[in-house]
Amino acid sequence: MDLGTAFDATVARDPLALAYVDGETRKTFAEWQDDVRRVAGGLRARGLGRGDHLVVLMPNRYEMAVLYWACQMLAAIFTPFNWRATKDEIAYVLGDAEAKLAVFDSTSGDAVVAAGGLAGIDRASLLSVDEDFALLVTSAPVSGPARAAESDICLMLYTSGTTGRPKGVPRSHGAEGIAAASVMAHLGYRFGESQLGVMPLFHTMGIRILLCSTLLNGTFVNMRAFDAGKALDLIEAENIRSVFLVPTMFHDMLGRDDFDPARCRSLRTVAYAGMAMTGSLERRCAEAFNPEVFANYYGSSEIFTFTICDHLDAKPGCAGRAGLNQVMRVVRADADGRARPDEILPTGEIGEVIATMASPEAFTGYWKRPDADARAIRDGWYFTGDLGYRDEDGELFLCGRIDDMIISGAENIHPEEIEDVLAECDLVARAAVVGLPDERWGQKVVAFIEPTGALATAVALDAHCRASTLARFKRPKAYVFVDRIPTSASGKLLRRFLRDGAYDVLPCYDGTL
Repeated sequence: MDLGTAFDATVARDPLALAYVDGETRKTFAEWQDDVRRVAGGLRARGLGRGDHLVVLMPNRYEMAVLYWACQMLAAIFTPFNWRATKDEIAYVLGDAEAKLAVFDSTSGDAVVAAGGLAGIDRASLLSVDEDFALLVTSAPVSGPARAAESDICLMLYTSGTTGRPKGVPRSHGAEGIAAASVMAHLGYRFGESQLGVMPLFHTMGIRILLCSTLLNGTFVNMRAFDAGKALDLIEAENIRSVFLVPTMFHDMLGRDDFDPARCRSLRTVAYAGMAMTGSLERRCAEAFNPEVFANYYGSSEIFTFTICDHLDAKPGCAGRAGLNQVMRVVRADADGRARPDEILPTGEIGEVIATMASPEAFTGYWKRPDADARAIRDGWYFTGDLGYRDEDGELFLCGRIDDMIISGAENIHPEEIEDVLAECDLVARAAVVGLPDERWGQKVVAFIEPTGALATAVALDAHCRASTLARFKRPKAYVFVDRIPTSASGKLLRRFLRDGAYDVLPCYDGTL
């Protein structure tokens, strides 16, 4: 079944159920369907059709969700991109995706119009949601979905581009539908439950939450940008049952002075993905929310489900076992891309995590990037670029990215192990560890710290590390106290900014050892 048909089936199941909440906007499934069909009609009148890319640049809002489903009705390709991107980045995506139309709002308007000029896109093909949506939503509606094939592309996400130009990740109707079913099964989502929709809809987690919530006749409670206080307000006011966030967001909610677990009693399912969560934060989440399901969901844009762990109380930090439709291996790590999928490592040894491309959730390759395909896809396996190991029970633990691994004095050091130790210190609000060039060691371990108070010093943190189980050679050789550790729009830690010097030092903190 294509996603447009699946949407209509959902509406038919319970048309009067509350589907979408965005501030004062509250839409039933029947009302949402009417808007979706009319906007699809308006886009079709502007030339958008089967296989065409609609590039969308805006924060989460009701109109963006309508555009997503309108694309499914037309068998077009919903292609969202980070609305904070520069005009050059947007111009690249417009050209790379061969955009038929692009839709933006006031947050990205100037950059999109400038990017359209750079990419040679006609101004009439750039639609402002603030000006043009009212016309789209009053258009003559389409009669129903265009009946795409399961193999047709319905979505194209772009990777964050940490090592060069962003790469397009085309996703088919079939892969998206099965990925949504996997999330529902693994996390135990139920019909009619409300979900907090704060992960960006240009991110794989954001789209997955929207899709799961819709197909289960749930309520998608939208947040245009994450704010810890507002998130807690919405959880309480809207009786939200499920949250699927990155660890940074949980950290910020629990770190508020006014946090009260009683406000989160409605939560039944709590899950995180996107990056590792420290053991201390896992314990705090379990105690504060006390959910029925608390899980670490490991996956990617390319293949949504890798592994799932729903027993974090017994194994903090564990990524668990392969999910439905998936086979995982840990193989010899080679940053030059020469490792093979049959070079499987024994228990406890750190290597690169790979996943089978036979999964029905898998993409078939990057958009117009055979070079990236050759690097990431080998002999039917997807090389994730993540480092990990299997414990004696055969369960996976992640250790960071190959690109983030620090080689100091010929020793391999994994930043997340050190960050986990630092997170246990009361003087640390947040920590990030990177390797910086060093004449003697090749790279030295440097810890960037958001402190909790004036007592945080390099000497105090070094004493904490000495008292821990952290090996001597892994201890940071330098500390930098910063106002804010950089994160992406989806909450992921951006170590590359720290390596490049993009941070503000707090001068009143002593970083000398």
